[in-house]
Amino acid sequence: MAYTLSTEVPLPYADAVEAVKAALSDQGFGVLTEIDIRKTFAAKLGPEAGDSVGDYVILGACNPKLASRAVRAEPQIGALLPCNVVVRRAADADATTIEAIDPQTMVQLSPSAQVKEVADDAGTRLRAALASVSGQ
Repeated sequence: MAYTLSTEVPLPYADAVEAVKAALSDQGFGVLTEIDIRKTFAAKLGPEAGDSVGDYVILGACNPKLASRAVRAEPQIGALLPCNVVVRRAADADATTIEAIDPQTMVQLSPSAQVKEVADDAGTRLRAALASVSGQ
């Protein structure tokens, strides 16, 4: 099973990050966390480790209404929240890759019909955000 929704865009990395944040916001998601993997690897493992991963950020996106519905339906589902969205670009890449966790992954782990409804809604919104950034 593929566990991400993915697209590539010709945008420079920094522009792609800003476009993703805006597209997520348009779909009701806020960015709760932002982890700069390149910077973290460089600080913890050395500059070579940071350079080898290239530009890479993990955005912890949350739609409060959807998260609330999911947690009320199944409190332990919070371990799978927020929805992670990755924006990455290797030094030699021609495009920036954007990947989001496919919310259907939650459905594979939970038998709850309410969680499935939330995953369906979240998936629709994340796909719309990716399509918006990629101009589709």
